[in-house]
Parts: sequence; C-alpha cells; structure tokens
Amino acid sequence: MKTNSRRGVMGIEAALVLIAFVIVAAALSFVVLNMGFSSTQKAKETVTKGIEEASQAIQIAGKVMSAADVPKSQVNATQFPIKVVAGGHGVNLNATLATLRFNTGTTQYDNLLKRSCVLTSTTYNNLATAMSAAVTSGCINSSPIGSPGTAPSATQAVVYWTTQKNTNEILEAGEQANIVIVYTQSDRPVASQQIHAELILDSGAPVKFSRLVPPLTEKYTDMG
Repeated sequence: MKTNSRRGVMGIEAALVLIAFVIVAAALSFVVLNMGFSSTQKAKETVTKGIEEASQAIQIAGKVMSAADVPKSQVNATQFPIKVVAGGHGVNLNATLATLRFNTGTTQYDNLLKRSCVLTSTTYNNLATAMSAAVTSGCINSSPIGSPGTAPSATQAVVYWTTQKNTNEILEAGEQANIVIVYTQSDRPVASQQIHAELILDSGAPVKFSRLVPPLTEKYTDMG
C-alpha cells in the first residue's frame, strides 16, 4: 500500500511539472507571436509611409525659362514650372513647411522662400504680371521683369499659380505652380553657369532642379 501511495504522488508531481512546462511554453509562444505581429505592423507602417511619401513628390511641368538681360548676358530671373506627379497627393508649399535651397557654385542660400512670397489669391498667366503682384504684396521690392526691370535688393523665390482649384497654398493634382528665383544684381547667373535648386517639403523626398545657363540671346530663354 505504501508503495502504491508513493507512485501516485510521483505521478501527480510529474503531471504538475508537465503542466508547468506547457504553461511556460504557451507563454513563450504568445511572446514570440506578439513580437512577430509587432514587427509585421512596423514593417507595414514603414511601407505605407514610403508609398505615401513617394506619392507626394512633384515634378517639372514644362520648360524652365529664364528672363535675361541680353546685353549683359545675365539672368534676371529663373522660372521652374511644377505639378504633382500622376496619382500623387497634394504638396503644401507654405513657407513654414517648405524650404528652397539654391546654389550656383559661387552663390549659395539655405532658404529663399518667405511667407509673403507664396501668391495664392489668384492665378497669373505670365511672369511679368506675377512679379508685379509680388512687388505689390511686399514680397520683393522691385521686379527684374518688364521695362525698365530693376534687380531686387535680395535674391528671393516667389511661388505663383497658373492653374488653380482654390486659393490655398497646397499644390494639388490638376494644378500648376511656378517657382521663380529673382536675383539681386551681384547674384545674377551668367552663360555656362550651373543653377541648382532643391525644394525640401515637410514630407517626402526633396525635389532637385538643375539647369545649365545657355547663351543668352533672347529676353526669355528656354533652359529645357
């Protein structure tokens, strides 16, 4: 009887140990599964964010033009037409959210955008009209376009819309805007000089613009 009693106790102990192992294994499995789900979720968020950022990019929407002082062979202003890529989301061009860097090799600026230089109240069908509006708004103190054109006191960027759905500062699908860089006299690029600009947005990859200044034989020069 004593022997049978001992065997029963050993069986219960073995069962308890087995149950303990099962519980520990279940807990570890839960931890592993939870970590797997967490990693999957993070990977999904990363992919989603990457797709979202890619869809917010903008691109050149036509020919880059420069307004030139032909006798002096200097560029007074350079205009980059931009639009949202096909299937992309709107891009906020508010000066607090966007930065425009500029470099010609001899001249460099960390940011040419200012709040008052994003013109959204209406659309403009040509560069001269837009620059006149920029002067009226106080963005620049003089326009280098027109007759007579006068270089502003500081190199500055102006953004205006040629096609617009509303009057906010978000460039949306179906709209077209222009980034215009107006140069002070000492910063004006000359023929064979490279112009580099980089638009940094609040999200998404920076958008880079680069053009070589061709021979300036006309007032409005096509830079490709």
